[in-house]
Amino acid sequence: MAMPTHIVAVGGIVENEQGEILLVKTYHGGWVFPGGQVETGENLIEALVREIKEESGIDTEVSRLIGVYSNIAIYKWHDGVTDVPTKVMLDYICKPVGGQLSTSDETSDSRWVAKDNALDMITSPAIRTRFQAYLEFAGNVAYIVYETKPEFKVAMSREI
Repeated sequence: MAMPTHIVAVGGIVENEQGEILLVKTYHGGWVFPGGQVETGENLIEALVREIKEESGIDTEVSRLIGVYSNIAIYKWHDGVTDVPTKVMLDYICKPVGGQLSTSDETSDSRWVAKDNALDMITSPAIRTRFQAYLEFAGNVAYIVYETKPEFKVAMSREI
């Protein structure tokens, strides 16, 4: 039996003192909150601070875990051969502590958006589901299992 392989990723919902949320526009996925894959030898907090800085130019402080997500879709990578591993994602609330809004190789725009308007801009069903969990956060961490292929489908949703 092969050793299990997972992609571990982190997402940061950065909220400023005005109650605005940091969103970035990716070249392939539209507007999202920043985040990305944890690199080898990197811890979750360092990875999230790095990803937010890279994608948006904003320095952050990570405050609390709000959601754990599993994307259990089984599908092939763009090459049509390689299996895409199961993804485990952890979302955190973050606070901005410096930096300037900017873009990157992965983002074409970055901006602060009123919390109530953020869902109107986010089109990805998975990111919308995760952002909705943030909006509903009342102290218990959300655990949501979903599939993104062939179409988006939630397989389990609970609090832990």
